Amino acid sequence: MSTIEILQVGPYPAWDEERLNANFTMHRYFEASDKADFLKEHGNGIRGIATRGELGANRAMIDALPNLEVISVYGVGFDAVDLNAARERGIRVTNTPDVLTKDVADLGVAMLLAQARGVIGGESWVKSGNWASKGLYPLKSRVHGKSVGVLGLGRIGFEVAKRLAGFDMDIAYSDTGPKDFAKDWTFIADTVELAARSDFLFVTLAASAETRHIVGSKVIEALGPEGMLINISRASNIDEEALLDALESKKLGSAALDVFEGEPKLNPRFLALDNVLLQPHMASGTVETRKAMGALVFENLSAHFTGRPLPTPVL
Repeated sequence: MSTIEILQVGPYPAWDEERLNANFTMHRYFEASDKADFLKEHGNGIRGIATRGELGANRAMIDALPNLEVISVYGVGFDAVDLNAARERGIRVTNTPDVLTKDVADLGVAMLLAQARGVIGGESWVKSGNWASKGLYPLKSRVHGKSVGVLGLGRIGFEVAKRLAGFDMDIAYSDTGPKDFAKDWTFIADTVELAARSDFLFVTLAASAETRHIVGSKVIEALGPEGMLINISRASNIDEEALLDALESKKLGSAALDVFEGEPKLNPRFLALDNVLLQPHMASGTVETRKAMGALVFENLSAHFTGRPLPTPVL
């Protein structure tokens, strides 16, 4: 397969780079200073794209590759891939589900605990000398026994809810309909109603055009000045301007966020807030999971070009 040409949209860990380079001819799009010229120069030979979930492959990129056959996404989210453009040309699309699910859920719960109990602020309190000079750290909020809403009870949402059940929390969820496997939890169809009954609201649903800004001002206001919003899904699921307004005005108590519009360049308003926990899109960021994700990206490409069934197809 070494003569098969692949467009690599973003960098991968070294172990993935080595495997891809050993098996394909890789074109490193992310290193090109003039990306349009790069596609013109190499476009005719490229038969596959290796990308990341947040980078995707838009219609312009797909149109520039007349012999493209497959797009392999490193990540569970594929909303940044123009599926309509791929579908029109019969281009296969794959992602890396399941292998990252539990790590993402772990970090989501860790973010909830860290923000509610003031873990990061508490460390700063100790290191700054405030504990010795000013006394005890200000009291924070209990987690166990409170109400939590899970917006999107897919793979990740389910794992989040399972973990929170261990904290004796009152769990409710919204999805396209009630889930048979969630009989111990309360189904609430309306997102605003879900937020209104929740002390903590997790956003764990897949992103699409239909879910864009599903968490807007009404949902945020329903969560309220004592509530916390935790997002481990996609930034597009939340109206960031409405979120920032609510955090600044204290109409929302706090937030814990792993994803942002335009990341890694955040809206500078986030940096001035003392009621938000910011993470660098690292929910799947463990060595074990990233190795599994990279292996699945390669396996999907390899399967396509050797005529085997795709392990994890989207299209």
